[in-house]
This record gives sequence, structure tokens and C-alpha cells, in this order.
Amino acid sequence: MLATTTSTRRETALFRLGAALIGLRVLDDTVIQPAAGTSVFDHPVSALVPLSILALLAWGYPRIRGGAWRGLTALILGVLGIATGADAVYYARELGLGSDDLTGFVAIVTGLGLIGFGATTLWRKRAHGRRRVARRLAFGLGTLFIFAFAVLPMAVGYVTSHTGRAVVPADGLGVAHETVTFESTDGLKLEGWYIPSRNGAAIIAFPGRNGPQAQARMLARHGYGVLLFDRRGEGRSEGQPNAFGWGGDRDIKGAIEFLKARGIDRIGGLGLSVGGELMLEAAAETDELDAVVSEGAGARVMGEAIDDPALPGRDRPLAALQNGFKDLAMAVSANELPPKHLRTLVQQIRQPTLLIAAPNTLNGEKLNRVYAKGTKATLWEIPESKHVQGIKARPAEYEKRVVGFFDQAL
Repeated sequence: MLATTTSTRRETALFRLGAALIGLRVLDDTVIQPAAGTSVFDHPVSALVPLSILALLAWGYPRIRGGAWRGLTALILGVLGIATGADAVYYARELGLGSDDLTGFVAIVTGLGLIGFGATTLWRKRAHGRRRVARRLAFGLGTLFIFAFAVLPMAVGYVTSHTGRAVVPADGLGVAHETVTFESTDGLKLEGWYIPSRNGAAIIAFPGRNGPQAQARMLARHGYGVLLFDRRGEGRSEGQPNAFGWGGDRDIKGAIEFLKARGIDRIGGLGLSVGGELMLEAAAETDELDAVVSEGAGARVMGEAIDDPALPGRDRPLAALQNGFKDLAMAVSANELPPKHLRTLVQQIRQPTLLIAAPNTLNGEKLNRVYAKGTKATLWEIPESKHVQGIKARPAEYEKRVVGFFDQAL
């Protein structure tokens, strides 16, 4: 028998209003004002799946038995609603308020309202008596578990697939270079800086125009051309951002085509952090990248995260759960399947490969031992280094090893 009380009807109306406003944000983000260089036809799943879920929740809310479960539903939707608008706060701060930020702020306010509404609903259903208190305690602990290992990871997956560096960083190269544009292999316009080659070879330093500047100066001193560029969805490059780099191998392949069009036929890649992971992926997929240095590679997907040697075995089931929900949210919101496990990809690489890792950081860099095992890749660990700071920890040795590696391979 469906609840038909005035209180439940009011609850239902408020919940449906919240779901509609969050749906408006999703619709604006995917259909009305999608990322530059993309259209709804590029991300159909990103629109259809969340809108369908919101419609189902709106329909089913009054059919959920028990105020506690309705309150929990409102809390979950509230947190996810805030996640859908989080990128608007960042972009409005960096670029000024834009038309596509307005629904983001509406979603945040709506999410906060749903959280308050859900908490109020739960409070009204507070327990009395020992058995009821015990049941409510179990419900509370279960709620914390759901949020820690499902809801928050899904929120992280959404935010990291919608937020990227908004501005081009300060130009501190100190080396003559030109601003260039080229296309990724899926047709996005990318912009970056190119230091012309003096030795007939060039290195793609990735990601972005900020992190690899020191390495670019180092390579340029030895005559190498260097290409740095804003990856998709960042700076002046088109596309939807993705902090974990899903789909970014297409940017690197576009960079290879750009260099080949410039007459460069000896091309290497130097990737830092997620850039290191993407360089390994690109090298496994194309033999046009002749040599790869990957520094600071870690985990992008659930399978890699649970293979981290630093992760205790007892923690792996929960890590799999957290990362699995994060991957699910990213797959839907980015309309992108998770990339293959780097362990498998590195085994496919035939080009010379140098892995650099700081094993004592918290960035999962001990995984490089997993990636290197049973392959021809060379692993160089720098225990005292911070994440992707090998060039600062051991500047002379870093230059000797990395430049020497490219000299020999290219």
C-alpha cells in the first residue's frame, strides 16, 4: 500500500523538484552547453544514463517504504548533486562566471537542500527503545559505509572527469619556442608550445605546459625539440577534461602526427604522473613513438589500484569497491571505457622504455615494480624524491640518465 499522507506528498514534491534541478544541470552540461569541440553525439551515455536514473528516482521515491530509506536516498542524491556543480565553482573563480556555470551553482544549492531535507527526514524517524536504537545504529553504520565506499568515490569520478586546469600557466621556459595548434586523433583542437629541434629528434613532454617545463629546458640544452601542450579540456585545448587521463592517448598520437608533419622522424615521449601512464599506453598502441620515459606512473583504474604493492591484502576488497564505483562514475560521465591495465600495456611495448619512480611517496609509484616485471623496461627508483621531482632530487644524475637514454634510443 503506497503512502499517501500529506507529509509524504510534500516529501515527494521536494525530492522531485531537487531531482529536476540536478537533471537540468546534467542536461546543460551534456546537451545544451557541452565541452568545447564536443557535442551530445560524442557523449550520449553521459546524458542518457544520469537523466534516466533521476527520472526513475523521482518516480519511485514515494514507493520507497520507510522514511529512513527515503531520507538516505535524498542524502545520496544531494551529495551527487553537489558533485555535478563542483566544476562551476572552480571555473567561475578562474575565468569568471559563465552561462554554463549557472546551473552548476543551482545544482550545489539543490544538493545542500537535499542533504538538509534527507537529514530532517531521518531525524523525524529517530528510534526509541533498545531494539529500534540497535537497528538505527546498524542503519547509520551502513550509511557511512555506503557513502565512504560508493557515493563519495562516484562523486570523485564525476568531478575529476569534468574539471581541468582552466588557464595556460606562466611561460617560464626561457627557451625560444612558438605557440602551435594541432588536432588529437579524434578531432579536438589542442594548443601548446614547440621548441624547434636542433638534432633532428623531438620529445613530447606531457601533460600540460606547466609540469614538464624543467625537463623541456634540459632536453632543449641537448638539441632536442620539445612539444608541450594543454591536454584535452585544459587551458586552450578543446574537449572534456579527465584527471586520470582516460582517452588522453589520442592527444599524444595527435602530437606525434604534428611532429611528423614538421619533418621529425625520431620521436620520444617523456610523461610525468598521469602523463607517464599515458605515454606507456601510447607506446603500447603505436610504434611511431620511438622511446618513452615515464616518471611517477601510478594507478588509473581499479585493477591497477589493487595491485599496488604498498596496499595491504586485507584492504584490497574495500579498495576494489571504492575504485570500482569511481571507475563506473567516470565511465558514464566521460562516455569512455576504462583503459587497459598498465601491466598488460607495458608488456606490449617494444620500444626502449625507462620507468622512474619515487617509491616512498603516497602516489602508488611502487606499482612501477609491477609494470616493469617481466618486461624489457628499465626501472630507476629514487627513494628520496617527491612525486615527479626526480629532476630536483638528483639533477645531475637525472639529466645524465634521461638525456643519455634518449641519445641512445633516438
